[in-house]
Order: sequence, then structure tokens, then C-alpha cells
Amino acid sequence: MKTLALLIGLLGGCVVAWGSDAPDNTPDRDRYGFYIAGNRNWTRIPFQLHSNLIILPVRVNDSDTLYFILDTGVSHTIITDPNAFKKQPLKLTRKIKLTGAGEGGNLTASVAIDNRLSTGGLRAMHHNIVILDEDILKLSEYVGTPVHGIFGYEIFANFVVSIDFQRREIMLTQPKNYKYRKRHGDQYPITIQDTKVYTDALSVVSGNKEMPLRVVLDTGAGHALLLDRSRSSASMPLPDKVIRAQLGRGLNGIINGSMGRIQKIRFGRYELDNILASFPDSTSFGMKLVDMPERHGNVGCELLRRFYVTFNYPEKYVVLKPIKRLMREGFEHDMSGMELRAKGDRYKNFYVDKVIDGSPAALAGLREGDELLFVNNTSTGDMTISDIYKMLQKGEGKVVTMLVRRNGQLVVANFALRRII
Repeated sequence: MKTLALLIGLLGGCVVAWGSDAPDNTPDRDRYGFYIAGNRNWTRIPFQLHSNLIILPVRVNDSDTLYFILDTGVSHTIITDPNAFKKQPLKLTRKIKLTGAGEGGNLTASVAIDNRLSTGGLRAMHHNIVILDEDILKLSEYVGTPVHGIFGYEIFANFVVSIDFQRREIMLTQPKNYKYRKRHGDQYPITIQDTKVYTDALSVVSGNKEMPLRVVLDTGAGHALLLDRSRSSASMPLPDKVIRAQLGRGLNGIINGSMGRIQKIRFGRYELDNILASFPDSTSFGMKLVDMPERHGNVGCELLRRFYVTFNYPEKYVVLKPIKRLMREGFEHDMSGMELRAKGDRYKNFYVDKVIDGSPAALAGLREGDELLFVNNTSTGDMTISDIYKMLQKGEGKVVTMLVRRNGQLVVANFALRRII
């Protein structure tokens, strides 16, 4: 996620377009699991997309609006920030441990039973939620806006889910009311195992050779492609040029590894060139997934967003319709060599968290702990962390001027963006 390198903006009010006007004959209190309000056949829910991650506004019981990442494969609704419920305690029962990617140990959590959940026209009753004992992920600091939880699989399992990355909305359709047509795009089979969605529709192309891969389609990941060499054959070497990087965060902490470029991939019948790929260390990724089904990695929303994507878990297929304008976009990484963290009220204060040795930011004298005040004469108070990263990912050779606060002193740093990978 970056793999949780989540640069997410705040999503405001939600306008919902309803489907059928059929009356609702079942009292809400008698329902279990997810359903569309009013027995409608479909509903649309707007979302905000930042750093290629889908964020939906959610209410749990009588809470204020919370913000959840929509993740194709997360098996339960997880509250990552328990502070969101200090004023409204949940009905906690047993303790559990969670295991996932990352270099930390297991997380401890509690199960909260019998909750109501709503987002747009989607509802859930008598819904059980996993709530972390501590906000160890600190997702809000990485995304630059409050993030309170993650959910997904139960939604994908119960509805046909179409994701329109251009309009920034998802459409949920009752499976019995969805009919695939060729104009929707190309259809590819998927397999659902342990709540994860796998496809064999991706391959790496090198010259005249093509290596088919089994990958997870992961809307909870912001990258384009992650390849797990610890679970792949020896015929998948690292690219000639790689950089060491913190690839993101998983349920068990930081995911470290390398980043490089792959000359060409084929996704369905579509070819994409010069793809940025992440290669996690086995200690932070592969070794944590030893009991999972065989796979070579996952595809995240940096690649998926170039398509109108429809997931049909009940019928076990995915539909990909390319967005021509986005298919022509290149795959770029940060060109400054620094990583940011957000702090303060509503996470609007941005600090340098890490600077890569020899990078443009390092050569300009920027240091860990510097607080960003202005970027190219624009106050950071008028920007999101996502806006800043976008400025640092485009235009090799473009000069960036930053005003930072360091130990109470103002410091100006100038540097030219340079493609690091």
C-alpha cells in the first residue's frame, strides 16, 4: 500500500444515484451483512483518489464521518485508529492477533460485534468489526488526512463492483442484475482464495520471451506492480538498475525492498512499457505469506486506474476497459529523494521524514525533521501531501524551491528534479 504509501485526500459530502425504486419490504433490524438501502438493484458512491488509493466516507453506528480504504482482499472491516471511538465505545468481545506484510510483530486487536455501517447507499447491519488496540500503522500521517479503517472483501463478495477512476465513483450492482456486454471491456477469469482475488492475465515480456505470472488484484495498494521474488522462480532477476526504498506499510509495519523498471508487461491484451515495479525483501513480505496460495506478486491501483475495472466475484471474472488518455501516461517515481509525514490538526503540517543520500533534496541541504512551509511560492496550508508528491514526480529538470522551518529558523532550498529510477 504505497502498499500503504497512502497519499489520500479528504472526501467531503456524498451524492448517491439510486437504481430501482422498488420498496424495501425487509426491516433493517432484521438484515445481516451488506445490502443496498431500499432493496435497490444498484447504487453509485463517490470516492476520493489520492496516490491511487480509493477512500470512502463511512459511518459506524452513530459516529461522525470516518474514512476507509477500499481494499479488494481485506477479509474484515478493520478500524486502524481506535481513537475514533473514544466518545462512542464499541461492544468489544474477544482478543485476536493479526498477521500480514511488514517487519514488525503481530498486531493485537479486539472484535466489536453487532454494528451498523453505511457509506452512500450501502448499508450493513449486525456487522462485526476488528479494531486495533493501537494505531500502530499511523496511516493518517502517510496519507495526509484522517484515515480510520480498511474494508472491502465483503463488499466485493456480495456485489458486482465497477470502479470508474475518471469519475471517482464506484457502482455496486446486485449480481442478478448485472449482465456483461462486450462494450464493458475485456473479460478475464479470476480465482478467489482466502478472500484474495487472483488472475493469470499478467505476464512480463522480455524480447521474445514471455513469463506468465499469477498476481493479486489489490485496490489497497498504490503501486503499479509488486513482484515477490521469494515466491517466484529464479528466472525473475532484479532489473539492472534498482534503488533501495521503503516500499510502504503492511499490517505488520514497514515493507522494505528495492524498486526498478521492467521493460514491458502484458496485462490482458494490453502492453505497457517501462513499468515501475517493487521488489520487497523476503523478511518483510514473502516470509510472512508462507501459508498463502502461490502467487508472484500483486497489481495495485497505479496500474488498475488506467482501466475502467469491474470485479464480479460471484461469477469469477474481472472486466478491463482501457482509458486511452491514462494508458499513454508514463510510470514515475518521486524525483526529489525525500519522503514526507503529516502531523498536526487535520494532518496539514508536513515534515521531511527521510532523505536519500545523494538525491536532489539531500544535495540541496534538506534534512529529516524540516517542516515544509512553501513549495514554489504556494503555501503548504493550501496543499495536500498528495499535491506535493505530484509536484515531485513530474518534469525532470524542473527547479523546485522550498521554504522550510528548521529549529525555529527559515531555510530556503532549491533543487532540480532528477529521475532516480
